[in-house]
Order: sequence, then C-alpha cells, then structure tokens
Amino acid sequence: MPRYLIFILAYCLGAIPFAYLAGQLKGIDVRRHGSGNIGTTNAFRLLGVKMGILVLLGDFLKGAMAAGLGLWAYGAWGGIIGGFLAMASHSFNPFFGFRPSGKGVAAGFGIITVLMPKIMFLAIGVFLLVVLITRFVSMGSVAGALTVLITVFVFPEPLAYRVFGVVAVLAVLILHRANFKRVLKGTEHRFGDKKIS
Repeated sequence: MPRYLIFILAYCLGAIPFAYLAGQLKGIDVRRHGSGNIGTTNAFRLLGVKMGILVLLGDFLKGAMAAGLGLWAYGAWGGIIGGFLAMASHSFNPFFGFRPSGKGVAAGFGIITVLMPKIMFLAIGVFLLVVLITRFVSMGSVAGALTVLITVFVFPEPLAYRVFGVVAVLAVLILHRANFKRVLKGTEHRFGDKKIS
C-alpha cells in the first residue's frame, strides 16, 4: 500500500462515530439528545459510565492510531497531519453531512499520547483537576488544551508538534464557544448530573 494512503486511513479512522454506534445499541440517537454531539462527554451523559468508557477508548485509540500511522510513514509532520485528519473527520463527520459533530478532545489526547507523551500526562492531570473542582468537562478540556499549548513551547519539541499545539488548541477553543456561553449562563451540565432522558 502506498504510504500516502495512510492519510486516507487516518481520516476514515477519525470518522468512526463510536458514540453514535454505542447509542444505537441502547436505542438512543445521541445526536438528538444532550449536547447533540457524537463525542465522549455526551456518551457518558446519555449512555452511562460503561458505554462512556468504551466510547472514550474508541475515540482515544482512533486519534492515537491516526497519529501513529502518520508518524511511522512520514515522521513528525506525518504524525500531526494524520492527527489533524482524524480530529477533522471526528469534529465534522462525513457520515453526518460534515456538520459540527464533536470536539475531538478524546481523539486529541490519543494523538498527544503518541507524539508527546510527557505533555499528555501533564494535560490529563490538569484536565482531571479542573473537572474535579468544577465538574465541568468542557472547562477541563479547555484547560488541558491550554496546557498543551504552553508546554509544547516549554519542552524542546519539534516545530511540527508546536504547530499542532497551536492549531489544535485554537480548534478546541472555537468548538467550545457554546460551552463558554452555557457556563456563564449557569446552564452547562456538570459531570455526574443525572442522565438526560
């Protein structure tokens, strides 16, 4: 297989809608409930902890595999291109008309785990701390992303990874605009709240 086809595979990996598929097993269309996203947080909220963990692992692994394939084929720049493609197809899923469908945070953590494991541990630590304090997964995701943005310039990372840090974090911030508004209005759901029927 020509190596450039790896990028097509990376895009296809990112497009696998694990939350949607898990919801179908329970007779729930996650696009029509909760936040309407096919992401991990909505899966936890609507489908419960067990299904949520499975979706988390699926989203994490598709990001990790996409970045790993690109890294193997073309080095650092290949890794971030593969990662970007996976995040793009998750967040604007081709199976659902390319509409905004997820924020790509779990997939992003998978990408960072492969490319920048030291930074990943710091980012997840900050994410967990913020979620523990505020119970807002969205704010934990943003805090974790900002940690990546800062530390990617603190550690001696390749230029490719710094580009990924800047672009990916900007994407996370933009995709969380609605969450910021709900937090300010006091309508943002907190982790652990009762599942939405």
